[in-house]
Amino acid sequence: MYWNRFQLWQSSLLSGLGMVSSLCLFLLLEPTISQSATSIFSVRQQVLSEISFTLSAANVTMAGSLGGLTGGNATGSVSVAVLTNSTTGYTMDVSFQNSPAMRGEVTNSTAIRNYGSSTEPTYLFFGSTSAQFAYTVAASSSSDVDPSFLNNGTACNTGTAMTGNTCWMGASTTNFRIINRTTAAATTTATTTLQFKVLIPNTPAIPVTSDFYTATATLTAVTQ
Repeated sequence: MYWNRFQLWQSSLLSGLGMVSSLCLFLLLEPTISQSATSIFSVRQQVLSEISFTLSAANVTMAGSLGGLTGGNATGSVSVAVLTNSTTGYTMDVSFQNSPAMRGEVTNSTAIRNYGSSTEPTYLFFGSTSAQFAYTVAASSSSDVDPSFLNNGTACNTGTAMTGNTCWMGASTTNFRIINRTTAAATTTATTTLQFKVLIPNTPAIPVTSDFYTATATLTAVTQ
């Protein structure tokens, strides 16, 4: 009888342990359920950098009639405005279709030569025995102008002054940097003005044939 009681007690104990083990396993495997739950995720969208001319360059008609022999001086200008969402700003280059840039529309004459310097602007405009075509640059902020068009009062490509009609450059078929803006222009447009000059000396070394002379230029603005 004692042995039967022991077996019964042992059987009950094992059964109880089995139930406890099953309950523990159930609690370990069953997902936790509570009165609140959280699930964290993100939403990602790429925004591209963009740039545009809000004011495009218009054709320029120079002011001043020039004599092919007696000479004279003519000027003209064009302004453009740029808008960009780039926080690091933009650059602008200018290039000309031909060299020399100015060509007679009928005669294809190249008597109006490119200004003497096409690698770096000169301080003030230097005359020549031949007719010349040159340009200079200004902007709504001097900090936008490429340093090559800034001056220190005696030389260009040095200093911080943006003085009108001071740093003159010769046309080139390769891009030349005129604007180097390092801040955004997203809320207000940034304006750039190019000033052009044609100077024919009295009795030029190369006579300038009677014609309309045209130079074709391209402005290229790129985000930094």
